[in-house]
Amino acid sequence: MNIDALSASAVDGLMIGFIYGLAAMGLTLIFGVMRVINLAHGPVIAVGMFAVLLLGQNLGLNPYIALPIVLLLGLASGIAMYFIAVHRVINAPELTTLLATFSVNLMIVGIGTVLFTTSPRALSVDLGSVQAGAVTVLGTKAVAVLIAIVATAGLYYFLYRTRAGKSIRAVANNRSAAELMGIDSTWVLALSFGIGIALAMGSGSLLATMFSFTILSGTVYEVKSFIIVVLGGLGNPFGALLGGIVIGLLEGIATISPLPVGWVPVIEFGVFVLILLVRPTGLFGAR
Repeated sequence: MNIDALSASAVDGLMIGFIYGLAAMGLTLIFGVMRVINLAHGPVIAVGMFAVLLLGQNLGLNPYIALPIVLLLGLASGIAMYFIAVHRVINAPELTTLLATFSVNLMIVGIGTVLFTTSPRALSVDLGSVQAGAVTVLGTKAVAVLIAIVATAGLYYFLYRTRAGKSIRAVANNRSAAELMGIDSTWVLALSFGIGIALAMGSGSLLATMFSFTILSGTVYEVKSFIIVVLGGLGNPFGALLGGIVIGLLEGIATISPLPVGWVPVIEFGVFVLILLVRPTGLFGAR
């Protein structure tokens, strides 16, 4: 294995891993707070891709300028989604919440297919590149990594330094006790769901600056997110970021191995099963 090729692939995988981690953070936050597995996660990522595309086409906004708008749209739509699809079944058996979010999944894919078809779309974003020996760092990926780091730091500050964030953590630890202390758990759960959806849509917007996409593209990233959530620890947002980096590195190295590219998902699922068997709480511990 050529060391230059290994270095280039590892760096590329590392950078993509940050975006994977950002996407998985939204999924694991929702699970950690309300014990709901969001099966609408993939289509929501795709919605983020199309949101930044439409904002660019209709308003002429640069994708990075449009990103805060996408995050706000994600927050608002996530809160609405919670009250429409999840709130009434939040205390029902887990299969019920799975079916509720899966129904949202099907509706988003169906409406998106009608509106956008399944033809590939792409954003035209060129931020240049930096060459360091055999390693080439694209500007779009470097900016995406920076945004992912800022988003992670912002989430940490929100959860541990703000009143609303502390309320989310209180509800996640013990909802009944939090309610006895005067915390409105309904709105805390809605806010948590909204933040999770916003993170998913934001990651979709960043992925759209690097890869072509369709309304079905989110499925691939949803599967990766589930693997990362287990790898990083169920309900652990910051473990999800680290898990995303691990999966990104694994992908980057696997692409230059003698194995065909089609083996990459097999390797990822192998890691998924291994973690479940050896350390069910994830490499970095569950929340």
